[in-house]
Amino acid sequence: MRYEELTGKVQASARLPDRQSAERALEATLETLAERVPDGLADHLAAQLPEGAAEAVRRITAAHEAAPRQREYSRDHGERFDITSFAGRIAWRSGHSEEEALREAAAVLEVLDAAVSPELMHKLTAVLPRDIGELLPEARAGESGPRA
Repeated sequence: MRYEELTGKVQASARLPDRQSAERALEATLETLAERVPDGLADHLAAQLPEGAAEAVRRITAAHEAAPRQREYSRDHGERFDITSFAGRIAWRSGHSEEEALREAAAVLEVLDAAVSPELMHKLTAVLPRDIGELLPEARAGESGPRA
């Protein structure tokens, strides 16, 4: 899927007024997701995304490279935070309310579900805690684990 198609689908799914809003929502959600999942999984996600979207994920994993201890932990675990922090980080990055951030994140995750391989989406679902997993499309939401 091309970047323009990805952002267009996010814009339509989240009912955003313009492409710039869709790009902000996509970037904010991908960066926050990259913080939450193990770096290896984030690297696989970036590899399956168009360049414009992949860059948001790579910014996070590159930041971990600068701190070897952080990279060692993040490679295997990712940061641990719940839906409240997830929403707060996306809201801060996108400049929207937490309620809008959650709606936009759900739209981004829905588009990702169609844009990346089912195997990768299954792995992402498995590492997300149940509360964040509830943002996933209905078919995947029940797959998320009880991780903290």
